[in-house]
Parts: sequence; structure tokens; C-alpha cells
Amino acid sequence: MERLVERLEKAVERLETVCQGPGMCGDGSSKGVAQYVQAFDALLAGPVAEYIKISKEVGGDVQKHAEMVHAGLMSERALLVMASQHQQPTENAFSSLLKPISEQIQVVQNFREKNRGSKLFNHLSAVSESIPALGWVAMAPKPGPYVKEMTDAAMFYTNRILKEYKDVDKKQVDWVKAYLSIWTELQAYIKEYHTTGLTWNKTGPVATEGAKSPSIPRAGAAPPPPGPPPPPAPAPASSSTDDSASRSALFAQINRGEGITSGLRHVSDDMKTHKNPALKNQGGPVRSGPKPFTAPKPACNANPAQKTSLKAPALLELEGKKWRVENQENATNLVISDTELKQVAYVFKCTNSTLQIKGKINSITLDNCKKLGLVFDDVVGIVEIINSRDVKVQVMGKVPTISINKTDGCHVYLSKNSLDCEIVSAKSSEMNVLIPTEGGDFTEFPVPEQFKTVWNGQKLVTTVTEIAG
Repeated sequence: MERLVERLEKAVERLETVCQGPGMCGDGSSKGVAQYVQAFDALLAGPVAEYIKISKEVGGDVQKHAEMVHAGLMSERALLVMASQHQQPTENAFSSLLKPISEQIQVVQNFREKNRGSKLFNHLSAVSESIPALGWVAMAPKPGPYVKEMTDAAMFYTNRILKEYKDVDKKQVDWVKAYLSIWTELQAYIKEYHTTGLTWNKTGPVATEGAKSPSIPRAGAAPPPPGPPPPPAPAPASSSTDDSASRSALFAQINRGEGITSGLRHVSDDMKTHKNPALKNQGGPVRSGPKPFTAPKPACNANPAQKTSLKAPALLELEGKKWRVENQENATNLVISDTELKQVAYVFKCTNSTLQIKGKINSITLDNCKKLGLVFDDVVGIVEIINSRDVKVQVMGKVPTISINKTDGCHVYLSKNSLDCEIVSAKSSEMNVLIPTEGGDFTEFPVPEQFKTVWNGQKLVTTVTEIAG
């Protein structure tokens, strides 16, 4: 018994020694870790860990995507640690510090684009549409509402997942809840610690691109990735202190009043070019004033050849049960005729083109299309129009539902057999439904875009405003 007590005492001593180091105790009260960094760690250990766990159970593309999301969150944690120990940097330096996060956001979105044929495409799309929420650290003064907006962008796809798996696979439903809870908890976190923007340390050194935060590992998790490597030796430039001194000197000169002109040299008539034209013809460089401001050209236009080389190939093919019509430009005679009831059509990034789908199919989706005309016979499910602009859709037969989401400019021509069609719209504008007349023409009716909501004492009542028809 005495030996056992002795061993326990030694074990306690070792634990106390370990806990004296910063960030080594798991009680959340370690020295050297800002409170809002600890709160972010709690988010990582809670909703994020649950999302990663369920994503591994789902497997496949969802698991790979989750690992990319986790990498983005860890990059954000590294920035939070730096902000907790440094003063706010200059705009250029801050842009460099944000680069790891922005690059990881791009990695997540590119994965979705490269896997459009995935069976879990709705999962990939929900994550891809909302992952820009990681950019809240650059938003001021309302980072919280920005995260809410990005979360709403994912709802369209998460609702489709819930609809598909609600009574089929509970794991998929749990995945949706776990993923959305990340952004819900992040909004609460921002509201408590970063209400008007990322909170910086007021007493530490000014953050720079090469600044590194002391290693502060989290309990039960690997330490965050290191910050970006230090930049090459900077060219001589005026510091913010020099700028302040220059401004102070300028204000001092202005405050001299009339005495400010005492140091000016008198210009005689023989030194004035408008009275001595010969001065204009003398050799030597001609000094001119500053050029007017011109907006810099986007970097993407600097190398048009490179832009052309990255252009995706045009597709019109049947892949399994999915018709893929992608990247078509100025194609006015696209036709899909050999259709079956179980097939679906996915139209992506088609511009200034027309597509006719003959026969009866399950569903049609238009995604990121511009100036596209779609004519189809019959759809037994739904026609979805997403992230598009200036599209025209004509129903020749029958369709039960048409969904319009985040689209500007959409004309829907209904047939006599499809007048009972339900049209569901969200975040869209310039929508019109055209109803056939007895004479064969169409009468145009606008879809309301503006609503009025009032509290009647028991619930919210929403009606269409008069101005919106």
C-alpha cells in the first residue's frame, strides 16, 4: 500500500509539472491562450469533431471533403492565435495572413467542381456553397450576418439531402445536422468575441506576414499548422510611425496660416512659359503633373492565353442515368431525344444556347447558366434553376414543380396542361410566368419579389406588397 501511495504521489507531481507549461492542461484555463482561442477550440472539439466523425462513417467524397474543411478551420485557428498576440497589421500584411484560409476555401470548392458526377454531389455542394463563411475574419463590422448568409446558401442542398434520406438513412440526416451546427455555433462564437470584426491584441507587436505565434497545442489534438514562411527582406519603406510624423508636420505647416507662403520664391515674368514661348522649345525632359487615376486591370486578363487553356470542354453525354450538358457556348441546336423516365438532365455553365429535351424524364437542373433557352416535353419530378441569369424555360407537356433559386431573370412559359404547376422561388429577381391564351399567345405575369411582414400579436403574417404585384 505504501508503494502504491508513493507511486501516486510521483504521478501527481509529474502532472503538475506538465500543467505548468502554457496550453498543456485540458481544463481550459491554461496560461498563454486567449479566451476566444479556447472558445474556438471548444467549437473544434464539439460540432466540428462530430461532423468529422459522421463524415468518416459516410466515407467516400464526403470524408475527403471533411478533411479539407478541417484544414481550413485549423488555418483559421492559427490566425486567431496570432490575432490574440499581435496588434492589427496593415492591410497588405493582413491580406497575406489571410492567404492560407482563402487557398483552403478554393481547395474545398475545386473538389466539388472536379466531382460533379459524385453520388454525394449534394453533400459536396452544401459544403462548397457555405465554406466561404471562413472568411468572416476579414469582414467588418458584421461578420456574424456574413456567416448566416453563407449558411443559408447551403440550405438549398441540405434540404435536398434531408428529402432524399429522411426515411432511408438516418446517418445522412445526422450529417446535415452536424454540419449546419458548425456554422450556427460559429455565429454565436462571433457574437460573443468578435461582434464587429476580428479582435486583435492591443499591447502586442504589430502582426506582419512573417510573424509567428508561439506553439500552443490543444489538449487532445495536434497543434495548428505553422504560419506562412517569413517573406524576403522588405524594401525600404516608411513605417506607420513615419507616416504619422509626416502628417503632423503637414498639419503644423497648414496651421501657420498666411505665414505658410513666406518660404515661396517669387517667379518673374521672364520665367513664365506663357509669356516666353521659347522656354517651351528648350531641350531636356518635360516635367508633367501626376497622371489621372486609372483602375488597375484584373490580373486574370494579364494572360488571356492561359485563361483559354483552362476552359473546360463542352459536353452532351449520357452518364449512367444522367444527361450531362456542360460548358456549351453559342450552341443553338442542342437536342436530347432518346430519353427514359428514370433519367435526369443536369445542365451546367451553358451560355447563349438552346436545349430541347424530348420525351418524359425524371428531373432537370439548370446550374450557372446564362442566356439559355430550355424547351422540354414532360418532367415527372422537378425542374430546378440555380445560380443562373436570363434563362427562358418552356413547358410543352406537364411538370409538377419548378424551383428558382438565386437567379436573376427567368421567364417560364407554361402549357395548358401545366397550369397547376407550383413555382417555388428564393433569392431571385425578374421572374415572369407566361400563361397561354385561347389565341395561342401568352400573357405575362410577374412573380412577386417584395413582401411585407407584420406581427399580429400571435404570429408573423407575410403578404405581398402592392408595389410587387
